[in-house]
Parts: sequence; C-alpha cells; structure tokens
Amino acid sequence: MDFSSLIEFLKKFETAKVMAYIQAMDLKTVMEHPYFLTGVGITAIIAFLMRWRLLLVIVMTITGFIYLLSYTLAQGTSLEGGMPTDSLLVLVGGGSFIVFLAIYLLFIRND
Repeated sequence: MDFSSLIEFLKKFETAKVMAYIQAMDLKTVMEHPYFLTGVGITAIIAFLMRWRLLLVIVMTITGFIYLLSYTLAQGTSLEGGMPTDSLLVLVGGGSFIVFLAIYLLFIRND
C-alpha cells in the first residue's frame, strides 16, 4: 500500500463528508441492519463480561432510546386533538423507565 493511496483513503473521512453521510442515513434502516445489531450485541456482551458497567448502561440506554423513538415515529404522534395519543404516552413512559433504570444501574446499585 502506497502512502498516497492511504492519504486518498483518509480524505474520505473529512468532517463535512461524514456529517453529510450521517444526516442522509435513515434511522430505521440503520436499526435493522445486521452489522449494527451485531456490533451493539458484541459491545454489550464484552462490556458485561468485562464488568464495564458504564459502557454497558450507555450502550443499552442509547439503543433503547433509538428503538423507542423509532417505534413512536412509526405509530405517528400528534397533539392536534388536545389529548396525548397512546404512542406519546409510550414515549414518555418508556423514556422515563429507561432514564430511571440507567440512574439505578449507575448510581444506586453497588456491586
């Protein structure tokens, strides 16, 4: 491998190009991609086996919020009628549960 080809390869990772790629991604497509699911699973298993509680809680919290958000957006949340819809209640309840579980695992529980 030539040094100039390495420079050309690294030019693909300019911040503007990476940000444009991230903004163009579809959250639902990413969440259903096997490589993403495998990466999250392997990271969670390694964090669990190595007893890296902070990494495990962060991975599971972010993944939970992404799934919760994709579920809520798929159901269609609207406040037009004045009363919150069922999917909005799921978002608030599920988000509260995830936050309280993360607080419990990080700060309250002592192993």
